[in-house]
Amino acid sequence: MSGVFPEETRKAFADSYPEIPHRLNHALGRHPLLELEALASLAETLPESSIEYNASDQPIGVEDKPEPTGVPIGETIRQIQTSRSWAALKNIEQHPAYAALLDDLLCELRPEIEARTGAMMKLQAFVFVTSAGGVTPYHFDPEHNILLQVRGSKVMTQFPAGQHRYAPDEVHETYHTGGGRELRWDESLLEGGTRFALSAGEAVYVPVMAPHFVENGPEPSVSLSITWRSDWSFAEADARAFNAVLRKLGMNPSAPARWPARNRVKATAWKVLRKLRGQTR
Repeated sequence: MSGVFPEETRKAFADSYPEIPHRLNHALGRHPLLELEALASLAETLPESSIEYNASDQPIGVEDKPEPTGVPIGETIRQIQTSRSWAALKNIEQHPAYAALLDDLLCELRPEIEARTGAMMKLQAFVFVTSAGGVTPYHFDPEHNILLQVRGSKVMTQFPAGQHRYAPDEVHETYHTGGGRELRWDESLLEGGTRFALSAGEAVYVPVMAPHFVENGPEPSVSLSITWRSDWSFAEADARAFNAVLRKLGMNPSAPARWPARNRVKATAWKVLRKLRGQTR
């Protein structure tokens, strides 16, 4: 596959990564692996744990994950024009062809990434297929993430990462010890958000754990999310998990520092505790 990220996009990425959200351009086009029939077929082969789908008309804030619609995942995607649904295909790199696509895309940005945050770890890809007007509720993700718009349009509203107002420390701690990551929404938060309107051929970089929600445009959408972890992102996650232990002991721990801080003390303490419990990451 020829280059997908233009030179000016790579420069903008290098100037902003890893902490500044920004818009990018891509030349992925209507890739055959990302057409609806290909995605429907892929979805039908993925394990149930790698599929999430529900009604697309969700509020920005939800307390729990919405229930599935009951419509089979393949039909949901093939009929996305009328099914009023939202579907996420997780870890599509389980399929060799999609693993190759992910590797090709991230290989283009590897020099810029590794110059700042070191070796790329746990490369993953996700596809989102959304009916017109659908909403992805307010949440955060633990990965460095580039969301590429392939078909249709959407608006992502991002909020500053690492700020208690937008994502309370207690929610981070719950998530990094095995719980959910749904965030309580309040309209007063909106003033702190930055809107990124995306059309096909555009992308947006999302820093680690930056809260966001997504509103789909007036036609069905296909988006590809390419993600990776770094030693720094794992250290912040481990520090969050150790803070959960401290909080249960009645303490009020300080939040982990953002990049380039490494959060080594708490991260190491959590690794030791996890080892004593016989847990893996």
